[in-house]
Amino acid sequence: MSISAFMEKNYRHFNAREMLDAAKTYKSMVEGGGKMFMSIAGAMSTAELGISLAEMIRQDKVHAISCTAANFEEDFFNLVAHDDYEMCPNYRDLSPEDEFQLREGGFNRVTDTCIPETVIRHFEHNLLEYWKEADEKGEQHFPTDYFFRLLKDGKLQEHYQIPPEHSWVLAAYEKGIPVYTPGWEDSTLGNIFAARVYDGTLSTHNVIHPGTRMMQDLVKWYLEHEKKGIGFYQIGGGIAGDFAICAVPLILQDLEMRDASLWSYFCQISDSTTSFGSYSGAVPNEKITWYKLGKDSPKYMINSDASIVAPLMFAYILGQ
Repeated sequence: MSISAFMEKNYRHFNAREMLDAAKTYKSMVEGGGKMFMSIAGAMSTAELGISLAEMIRQDKVHAISCTAANFEEDFFNLVAHDDYEMCPNYRDLSPEDEFQLREGGFNRVTDTCIPETVIRHFEHNLLEYWKEADEKGEQHFPTDYFFRLLKDGKLQEHYQIPPEHSWVLAAYEKGIPVYTPGWEDSTLGNIFAARVYDGTLSTHNVIHPGTRMMQDLVKWYLEHEKKGIGFYQIGGGIAGDFAICAVPLILQDLEMRDASLWSYFCQISDSTTSFGSYSGAVPNEKITWYKLGKDSPKYMINSDASIVAPLMFAYILGQ
């Protein structure tokens, strides 16, 4: 039995039914010529979402991405250092001393997965070369541009430790779809960049485009692709989602382009409990008042673990 057939036979109620309905609508929309924008929060790259997401990108089921900068860089880390990661399947039982020993051993833990600090320093060495060059030339680029240049220059290929088809950032680069990383300063390499400006290694922050320039580019992308509708697929909450979804109210209210369309579809996977005052836990209908969704837009809220739900939905959308 295929994954799709299994889901259609068994997933008839509650979160399972919501997931299947959301997948069906997603599939129908992109097959009808609509575009899908995806936002990715949490640590989904360390969860190796790229195994399924990369294929979605290659098959034109995802057309632009907003993600936390940590998600972006962690897919790169996994690409070149996967075999050096340390697994902690008993992470719930770790004592403060256990955590201390991991840190002293050069590991940063993300739930059950520990990322070696050596890979972070390796990327710092390579990116610093590009940052210095831009500093000297007075150039300014997006954070992602510097990472993608590593791929363009072939500096990483000999170091791949996973099948390259399992890397979603590599798929996005090869497909040429835009990737936005709002709040880049909150990432590990963003911290390192700020440190290099602080200690004088770099003379200015201006080699990185500001977030408002990123929003400008997103607005431009939206207006160029809205003709057949653009859906919004959100994993988690936070800045990855809120940054991107706000492009539409900016267009409608701030640019006063009243003929522009609202997001045509919305689906969120979240383990946040429904609550007032919480962005991650806000029900989709709240977005109607913010000029993000229409009252008749298809809306889905799947309360579950994205590391389980997203690959299943992607399999269904891909017809597997």
